[in-house]
Amino acid sequence: MRNVVKAEEGEIFDVELSEDLLRANEELAAKNREILRIHGIRTIEVMGSIGSGKTSLIAEMVKRLKDAYRIAFIAGDLTTTIDSDRISGQGVEVVQINTGKECHLDANLIMKALKHLNLESLDLIFIENVGNLICPAEFKLGSEKRIVVVSVTEGPYMVVKHPFIFMEADVAVINKIDLAEAMGIDPSKLERDALTINPRIKVVRTSCRTGEGIDRVVEALGL
Repeated sequence: MRNVVKAEEGEIFDVELSEDLLRANEELAAKNREILRIHGIRTIEVMGSIGSGKTSLIAEMVKRLKDAYRIAFIAGDLTTTIDSDRISGQGVEVVQINTGKECHLDANLIMKALKHLNLESLDLIFIENVGNLICPAEFKLGSEKRIVVVSVTEGPYMVVKHPFIFMEADVAVINKIDLAEAMGIDPSKLERDALTINPRIKVVRTSCRTGEGIDRVVEALGL
């Protein structure tokens, strides 16, 4: 049976941000990091717009890693369980977080979700944030690494129009490169844009449909 975490009234941090609010989230994120460190769990957060391929990327990584790691998946979505349904089919532990109208996860909701997992039996957790390239950037969750996914089907300006999330990410995935020619998009420009914003970011081109580049994402995460 799937665990579903729902945000209660007043529990989600508002988008109208203040320093106190972000500080409170940072404190909770630090507590999450400590809990995960104590249990020896590596945690990867995946951010990106709806349709960029976040769930497909996670599914492909789980497929490659589930024999080496004991994996759980925390799915963030407004109301549905579509993404968690896909990943649970691979036999990993799943917790669904439904945020209602809110456009991001926060550290408090992740803390609640961790209580639904048997942390003693896990090595790796993937967290899929709500489909959005703006709000998730400011709300750290306590993860070890952050991935941001964009696809060539989203057009040539997705990176330059959302610089902050690339500044906050460790790995940038340029997805659906098998469609680049049909869309008239140059993946190398998206890569240059990401590196201009964050010279330390690792950029990987992928196609979750063909499997191209997935192993390089795993390598970029040090898994």
